[in-house]
Amino acid sequence: MNRHDLVVTPTCVRFLNRRFPRTIGRGGITSAQDKREGDGATPRGTHRIVGMLYRPDRMARPADWAVPIRPRDLWSDDVKDQDYNLMVRAPYPHGHEALRRADPLYDLVLITDWNWPRAERGKGSAIFIHQWRHPGYPTAGCVAFDPQDLRWIARRITYETKLIVL
Repeated sequence: MNRHDLVVTPTCVRFLNRRFPRTIGRGGITSAQDKREGDGATPRGTHRIVGMLYRPDRMARPADWAVPIRPRDLWSDDVKDQDYNLMVRAPYPHGHEALRRADPLYDLVLITDWNWPRAERGKGSAIFIHQWRHPGYPTAGCVAFDPQDLRWIARRITYETKLIVL
């Protein structure tokens, strides 16, 4: 654990010697062994950040390695699908979540390596870092921030940065 890691504590996230308010999953924090699709829990452990997505129609590219979210981009959350826990494109016949949302929650998304790239079916999909609905409102298992804090963080993470959920 170092100052470049995003460390989720019971009350905040520590990053670069600063503290940021955050929200986590409605199911609280769970062990990696107990994590299940749809449980709403944030998995404990150390997770690499493997991608950054953003809405180019709503913001400038937050980092040179960020990838734009296109209108038909989705994330598969169907445990029966061969592309479970991967980005896919519409039209898509299996269960999924739209990445290009009407609300601003996914205007900027950091993707973690939770159950990725070779997903174990049913162990939970897509632990993202994204903006919150409002302070204290829980996520479906992701870690969420105030939009300004998220942009500040996104500009400063490096290939070494990890999400550490204590």
